[in-house]
Amino acid sequence: MKQITVLLAEDHQIVREGFRSLLKHERDIEVVGEAETGRQAVQLTRKLRPAVVVMDIAMPLLNGLEATRQIHRDFPDTKVLILSAHSDDAYVEQATGLGAAGFLLKQTSSHNLATAIREVQKGNTFFSPAISKRLAGRDPKSPGRRGQPGKKINRLSSREVEVLQLIAEGQPNKQVAAELGVSFKTVDKHRQHLMAKLDIHDVAGLTRYAIVEGIIESRVRVTIT
Repeated sequence: MKQITVLLAEDHQIVREGFRSLLKHERDIEVVGEAETGRQAVQLTRKLRPAVVVMDIAMPLLNGLEATRQIHRDFPDTKVLILSAHSDDAYVEQATGLGAAGFLLKQTSSHNLATAIREVQKGNTFFSPAISKRLAGRDPKSPGRRGQPGKKINRLSSREVEVLQLIAEGQPNKQVAAELGVSFKTVDKHRQHLMAKLDIHDVAGLTRYAIVEGIIESRVRVTIT
């Protein structure tokens, strides 16, 4: 029996351990790696070439949505399955728009998780029942609850999204440059381009935008209130 190789991308160790424990009972599924950040997920996908990446959305350094975009672009044979606590239509639409093959809620059963992994590996899509029901009942021409999610984000390059997240997480340019392996001047140029593209002209504004778009998780809100 050929096994389906899986990479778990989730920043909470206890949650990753829970997923791994659930999947170890599936004879045709093998967890081959674990990532704590979106950037590590991209790096491990490059190294391990898993069949499926089970991806959380809210992760430090690089969020799951941007990691999904990079994996879908650079490793099209690897399928991304979003597993998140957030079921907002905007997240679902943005994730699928960036290349995710499926979207599950974290409270899903082990059976649904294993089934979803098998389905997306085959090239199919898979959504939690509640999400599928919602999507089926919607007018395809109507926007999500928060409008058209990711409209501005899709105009940003992958590097600009990475810089935006690191800035929004409170890292100064010097640390951003070190994290990305680029010069201080390059980071400053990216920040200027971000502000011009988004028509936002201060770091607090960039941070608020990153929260609204789901690029950083809500715990950062306390730094900008």
